[in-house]
Amino acid sequence: MRIDTAQHLRMTQQMKLAPRMIQSMEILQMAQQALEARIEEELASNPTLELAEASDDASDVRAELQQEERDNLEATRELNIDETSSGGDDFERLSNMAETIGDDWESSNYETGESFARRQLSRTAGERDGKLDAMANTAARGASLYDQLLEQWMLTENDEKTAAAGEYLIGHLDADGYLRTEMRSLLSQAPQGVTEADLQHALIRLQQVLEPPGIGARNLQECLLLQMDAAERNDPDVDFTRERLLVSDYLKDIETNRLPKISKATGLSVDEINRAKRNLRQFHPHPGRLLADEDPRVITPDAIVEYDDENDRYVAYLTRGRLPGLQVNSEYERILTDKSADAKTRKFVGNNIRSARWLIEAIEQRNTTLLRVINVVLMAQRDFFDQGPSALKPLPMTQVAEQLGIHVATVSRAVSEKYLQTPRGIFPLRMFFSGGTETESGEEMSWQAVQAKLEELIAEEDKASPLSDDALAEGLKEKGIDIARRTVAKYRKQLNIPSARQRRQFS
Repeated sequence: MRIDTAQHLRMTQQMKLAPRMIQSMEILQMAQQALEARIEEELASNPTLELAEASDDASDVRAELQQEERDNLEATRELNIDETSSGGDDFERLSNMAETIGDDWESSNYETGESFARRQLSRTAGERDGKLDAMANTAARGASLYDQLLEQWMLTENDEKTAAAGEYLIGHLDADGYLRTEMRSLLSQAPQGVTEADLQHALIRLQQVLEPPGIGARNLQECLLLQMDAAERNDPDVDFTRERLLVSDYLKDIETNRLPKISKATGLSVDEINRAKRNLRQFHPHPGRLLADEDPRVITPDAIVEYDDENDRYVAYLTRGRLPGLQVNSEYERILTDKSADAKTRKFVGNNIRSARWLIEAIEQRNTTLLRVINVVLMAQRDFFDQGPSALKPLPMTQVAEQLGIHVATVSRAVSEKYLQTPRGIFPLRMFFSGGTETESGEEMSWQAVQAKLEELIAEEDKASPLSDDALAEGLKEKGIDIARRTVAKYRKQLNIPSARQRRQFS
């Protein structure tokens, strides 16, 4: 076997995305909160970027935004990423942008290094900085569950071992406030001198003194019982005898709605069991989340849809949320033509100005693309806005991409984690893009519309004898929607609707 080395020449074509294009794609895909965080980071790290001055007249601002968005609709500068194309237009636009920035550096009037130094000194002398004010007005993050519980624990009287063991256990509670780790596993890393008996004693103490009640439970059953104990301590007139029996011995049967079985075993009537179930609803299954929800879900709509009576159409405008207006600081721009300024300073300022303008350009591009996509949705889904979810039609992203002359990947990024506020509520923008089926009458219907019809059937059923999945499939077929039973079961689970047996109500 002969092994040798040789040199070969080979020509290949490769498309490499410039950092500016990557930034544009990232910002297009960002949810509004993520974009707000990105802007805050840039304001903190880039001295050439600043907040644009806002108008005091709200109506003028609204009119200006609407005019800007109308202009955006006519714009054709879309970010078009197509793996089968060279992407030359995009690279040319971005290259021209960079050249324009370079020309601006040399053609602008810049302040002298002396005046720049004076401005910097004036900032340190007490003048207000708009960027610092904006960051100072940002809401602080709430205290964590661990911090809040530890603060409570420190205010209680305990001996040294119990205090150490309790602090150790608090550190192992999950976001629900549960202690799900076995004691033997906890003992292996417990503080020196703390025994399993110390841990058990500290856990009982935690369950008695920490608020809200239920903290420190090891499962749902113990959590509910702890809350009943606390309620009875606070109000001697309260009696949870029936509820305690159900939770202690029949929790699984309660979850599966086997009320006749419970009635037969306990001698309680179905009505008494139903009253006990209603009483149990006052207790929280996840008490830790009452103090600190680790996964808060705050939805800020990216656009608002309103009905225009005069023209009989729906119109949309971007909310911008808390997104501030941005601009490049003119004083930093002028420093670049100051021949007396240090070369390193000019290079530093130039790089930051370029970064700031790229960010502003990317945000403007995001707004243009998002509004164009939303306007296509308004035209294609008019029936939804008039009639509701049951009238939602299939709308493939490829269809929208072809209509706008952009790549389907751009549409996908534009709708990712975006929300619309409509007269019918707030909906994720992606909801309007889905496949569907055709009814017997030839009408196209999206899968979300099918789910809406399924919800209607379940809402109208006899709760004493709820419809099975087979019966639901037959009911949909009578409405012209022919889908299999397993598809009905899948949609029912996606809608968090329990089975027929669990939906049954006993009288």
